[in-house]
Amino acid sequence: MSTTAPSSIDPQQTNAELEQLVADVDRGGRNVGGITGAVLFLGAIAWSLFQLWYASPLPFSLNFGIFNDTEARALHLGIAMFLGYLAYPARKSSPRDQMPWYDWLLALIAGFCGSYLFLFYNELASRPGIPTAMDIGVAAVGLILLLEVTRRALGAPMAVLGAIFILYSLLGPWLPDALAHRGASVERLVSHMWLTTEGVYGVALGVSVSYIFIFVLLGSLLDRCGAGNYMMQVSFALLGHLRGGPAKVAVVSSAVNGIVSASSVANVVTGGIFTIPLMKKAGYGGIRAGAIETASSVNGQIMPPVMGAAAFLMIEYVGIPYTDIIRHALLPASISYVALFYIVHLEALQLGIQPMMSAGKPRTLLQKMAGWGMGIAGSLIVMGLVYWIGVGVQAVAGEAAFPILVGLLVVLYLWLLRIAASHPDLPTDINITNPTRPETWPTVRAGLYFLIPIGILVWCLTVEQLSAGLSAFWAVVSMLVQMLTQRPLIAWFRKLPVAPSLGIGWSETVTGLQEGARNMIGIAIACGTAGLIVGAITLTGLGLRMTAFVELVSMGSVLGMLFFTAAVCLVLGLGMPTTANYILMATLMAPVVVELGAQSGLVIPLIAVHMFVFYYGIMADITPPVGLATFAAAAISGEDPIKTGIQGVTYAMRTAVLPFMFIFNPLLLLIDVEGWGELFLVVSGATLASLTFAAATIRWMRVKATWLEVALLLLVTFMLFRPDWFMNHVAPKYEARPASELLRIAADMPEKGRLVAVLSGMNLEGDELQKTVAVPLPALPEGSTATGDAAGLQRLSAAGLTVMAMGDQAQIASVRFGSQARRAGWEQGWDINRVQIPNPNRPSEFWFYIPALLILGFMWVMQGRRLRGHAPQTLGQTPNGV
Repeated sequence: MSTTAPSSIDPQQTNAELEQLVADVDRGGRNVGGITGAVLFLGAIAWSLFQLWYASPLPFSLNFGIFNDTEARALHLGIAMFLGYLAYPARKSSPRDQMPWYDWLLALIAGFCGSYLFLFYNELASRPGIPTAMDIGVAAVGLILLLEVTRRALGAPMAVLGAIFILYSLLGPWLPDALAHRGASVERLVSHMWLTTEGVYGVALGVSVSYIFIFVLLGSLLDRCGAGNYMMQVSFALLGHLRGGPAKVAVVSSAVNGIVSASSVANVVTGGIFTIPLMKKAGYGGIRAGAIETASSVNGQIMPPVMGAAAFLMIEYVGIPYTDIIRHALLPASISYVALFYIVHLEALQLGIQPMMSAGKPRTLLQKMAGWGMGIAGSLIVMGLVYWIGVGVQAVAGEAAFPILVGLLVVLYLWLLRIAASHPDLPTDINITNPTRPETWPTVRAGLYFLIPIGILVWCLTVEQLSAGLSAFWAVVSMLVQMLTQRPLIAWFRKLPVAPSLGIGWSETVTGLQEGARNMIGIAIACGTAGLIVGAITLTGLGLRMTAFVELVSMGSVLGMLFFTAAVCLVLGLGMPTTANYILMATLMAPVVVELGAQSGLVIPLIAVHMFVFYYGIMADITPPVGLATFAAAAISGEDPIKTGIQGVTYAMRTAVLPFMFIFNPLLLLIDVEGWGELFLVVSGATLASLTFAAATIRWMRVKATWLEVALLLLVTFMLFRPDWFMNHVAPKYEARPASELLRIAADMPEKGRLVAVLSGMNLEGDELQKTVAVPLPALPEGSTATGDAAGLQRLSAAGLTVMAMGDQAQIASVRFGSQARRAGWEQGWDINRVQIPNPNRPSEFWFYIPALLILGFMWVMQGRRLRGHAPQTLGQTPNGV
C-alpha cells in the first residue's frame, strides 16, 4: 500500500477498498458464487450452529450430541481450515471471484487432517503413544497445511514463526549451546503437535471453542441487527454538538463497540467512514483525524468483556473466574478512554476548534447538570429495578421463576419495540456535508431493545454466576429471537405489511450467523498455530531457558525486564494478530516476569503480567510501519499512513504507560482494594493521573504548557498513579512475621486477601534462591466450622498449598498442579522463611494525593492567569520567554 497521500480521493472507490480490506483481514477476501459460494456460505452457518449446540445445555439435557473437549477442538479446527482455504486466496493478487481446483483439494485435505482426532478418536484412544504410519502422515500433512492457511489468513510472519519453532524442535542438538536441546524426531514432533492436546489442540484452541466463537458470534449479530449504528447515533446525539464533537464521538462509539467487537480494523472502518471526514471538516486535519480514530478503535480491544478474545484465554492461563478478569481490566480500560477523550478536547482547544453544530436550545450550567444527573439517576434506578425484580421473582417463585422472568422480558421487549415503532427509524449514516445533531432522548429510546441481549449477558455472568460460554449462549439466543422478530413487530405496530419484514429479518439472521463464522476463521487458525508454538516450547524446554536469558538481558533489573518484554511484544505484534501474540507471550514471558520479580523481592500478580503483555501486543496495531488499523484510517483520511501511525503512537502513550503502573501498583487492577472509600480514592486518583499525563503528552492544559509545567504534570501523574512509591520511603509496606505464625495469619485473612511469604530453596539448576511470592486465599468452604490453625490449613489447601509446620519453621509439602499457588511461583520442598503482613503502623499512601493536588492547583491558577492575559510571564520562562 502506498504511503503517500493521494491528490484526490474517490469516496466510492475508497469505501470499496476499505470493505475489501476488512474482508481480507477479518473474513477472507474471496467472494464467489455458484456451488463454491454455497458451500462457503452453508459451511459457515453450519459451523455457527455446531458452536451454538456445543455451548448450549441441550446435549446434556437430551443426552445426545455430546462432544468431549478433544473432539470439539478437532472439529473446530477442521472446519476452520476447510473454510480457510475456501475463503482466503493464495495470494493478494489472486482473483476474489474464482476458486482454483487446487484450493478445493487443499480445503478437503485440510478439513480431514484438522478433524482427524474427531474422526478417529476411539481408535487413537485405544493405542495412546503408539501412532501408526497413517497417524504420522496425517499429522505431518496437517502441520504443513496449517502453516499454509496461516500464511493466507494471518500473513507470512506468523507462518514463518511457526516454521521456525518446528525447525527449532528438530535441530536442537546442532544449535549453539545457549539454545541447544536434545531435539525431537519427526515422528515425536508431529505426534506431540497433532495427536495430543499439548500442541495445536491445546489450551488456546480449547478457549476458541468454548468461549471466543460464541462471543464473536454475539458481536457479529449485534452489528448486523443495527446495534453498531445505534451506538454511533447515540454518541453523535450526546457529543456531536461539543467542541471537537466528531473526535469525541469517535472515542465514545469505539469504546462502546469495543465491548463486543474483537477487530480493530473493522472498528476503524465502521466508525471512521463518518468520523474521520467530520473531524477533518471540524479542523483536526487528516493526520490527527486518522490517528484519533485508530487510537480509539484499537483500544476497543482492551475494553471488557471481549478484549479481543484475550479475556477468555486469561481464564485458562491465569486460572481465575471470568468475572474477576473483567473486574481487573475495567479500570485501566476506562481511564485509557477517559484520557483519550481529554486529549481530543485539548487538541480542540489548541487548534481553536469550535462546535460544528448547534446544541439546540441554550441551557444554563445548572440545567445541564440537572439533565445529566437525572439521566444517570434514571439509569441507575432502572438497573436497580431490573435487579430487584429478577431477584425477587426468583426468591418468591422458586423453580417457576424462569418462565416468569422470560415472560417479563418478552413484555419489556414488546414495550420497547412499541416505543421505537412510534418514531421514525434512526438514519443508517451521518450527513458529512451538513451534519445535524439528532435529538438525544428520541435517539436513545429508538434502540433501547438492543440492550436486552447485553443485559442478559451481564445478568447471567454476575447474578446467575454461569460460565462465560453459557452466558454468551443465552445472549446469542435472545439476539437471534430479536433479529427474527424486531422488524416484523415494528411493522405490525406501524400497521404495515409484515411479510417483507419477515424476509428481511430472516436474511439478517442467516447473514449474521455466516459473518460470525467467517470472522472466526482467522482467530481459530491463529489459536491453532499459537498452540503449535506453545507445543514447541514445552517439547524443547525453551521456557526454562528464557528465565536465564531475560535475566542476562535485563541485568537483574525488573524495570529492564519489563522494557525488554514490551519491546518483544511490539516486534512480534508487527507480524502476528493480537490473540496469537498474547498466547505466545503469555506462555514464554509471563512466567519469567513473575519469577524474576519474585527473586527481586517484588510480588507481581499473574493477572498484571498477562495484562502487560496483552496491552503491548495491541500497541502493535498502531505502531508503524505495519499497523493495519492505521492503514485503514489513512485510506479514509487520504493521508500518509506512516505519519498517521506516528501521531497515533503519541496518542497511545497514555495506554503504554498504564501497564508499567499496574505492574508496580496492583490497586489499579482493583487488587487488594478494601472498602468503598479506598475504591473511590483509587478510581479518582487513577482517572486524574490519566488526565494529567494526557495534558503532559499534548503540552496543553488551559494554555500551552512550558517544559517545566510538563515536568510537573509528569510528577503529579506519578504521585497519583504510584503514591505507594513515595510512602515506601516513609514506612515499609510489609512487616515480617515468623513462619510459625503462618497458619494463624492464613486463618485471619479476609476473603481473597493475598498471603505474602518469603521462600528459599534450590531451583532445577542447583542454585540456592530466595523469592517473595503471594497467593489469594479463598474463604473457608461453606459449612466449614474449622477455626484457628485448622482453618488456616483449609484455606491454604483451597489455594493449592499443603504446608508442614515444624516448630518455628515451615516447609511447602506440595503445590497442586494448575492451582493459583503453582501459577504464582510457590515451590514444593522450599522453606518458608517468613510471612509478610501489611504494616499496621504505615500511614495511608493516599496522603500523597494532597501535594499532587496542590501542585496541580497551583498550575491551574498560573495557567488561568496567562489565559486571561494577566501575567506577562509563564511558569518556567525567563522574562524574555526563553
